[in-house]
Amino acid sequence: MRNTVPAVTALFWVTKLLTTAMGETASDYLVKTIDPVVAVGGAFLLFAAALVLQFAVRRYIPWVYWSAVLMVAVFGTMVADVLHVELGIPYLVSTVVLAVALAAVFVVWYATQRTLSVHRIDSRARQFFYWCAVLMTFALGTALGDLTAVTFGLGYFASALVFGILFAIPGIAYRWWGLGATAAFWSAYVLTRPFGASVSDGLAVSHARGGLALGTGPVSIALLAAIVVCVAVLSRRGGRTAGEPSAAASPAPSTSSAS
Repeated sequence: MRNTVPAVTALFWVTKLLTTAMGETASDYLVKTIDPVVAVGGAFLLFAAALVLQFAVRRYIPWVYWSAVLMVAVFGTMVADVLHVELGIPYLVSTVVLAVALAAVFVVWYATQRTLSVHRIDSRARQFFYWCAVLMTFALGTALGDLTAVTFGLGYFASALVFGILFAIPGIAYRWWGLGATAAFWSAYVLTRPFGASVSDGLAVSHARGGLALGTGPVSIALLAAIVVCVAVLSRRGGRTAGEPSAAASPAPSTSSAS
């Protein structure tokens, strides 16, 4: 099996942020438009189907991978919202619980595979741990974003500013302060969720809640269109995977031949 996850490029992060943003607004739109049980059940089925397809392929295929990420975003948001809205669990408690769950995934992943690197998602076991971590990051990020915006009263745009700054720090630390690539990646990955979700919530929710009142439906459609464009560009680039050099970075082929 070849590596099944994409190269970590600027477009990767843009697409990831768009999926996190859409996951928030699409989840809110579906739950409020149709019966919540039907919405959650339907999202789970699509989430499961997307992951089955992702596990069925043996290499990175952009539209397959990003479909799975998008459905994780939608379903992960619903999981975090159910914990708060339906079960009455405070955002602070769910944030702590989900952070512990994510840490447990990383501990077991490293204990069994001796790596957390996205450069080697090339076995069923590593795929399983990778997607467990992805799901936990989405649920954790949702709870964390709501914790700062609602419980701490920062509002959505102030929360977006805070998380945007925090999101940039791992990249800066990796580039100039010697932070390891794996630690930088997963730190930034966790923060994409509250960053993107805070922006989309700020655009979609009512003025009374501190937003621009554009609506969860229109914002979701606009984000989906942007995701489709990004995935189309990624597909045209040939589906380069993490750890694989780009064509520009690859050594030029030798012009000599063996006699």
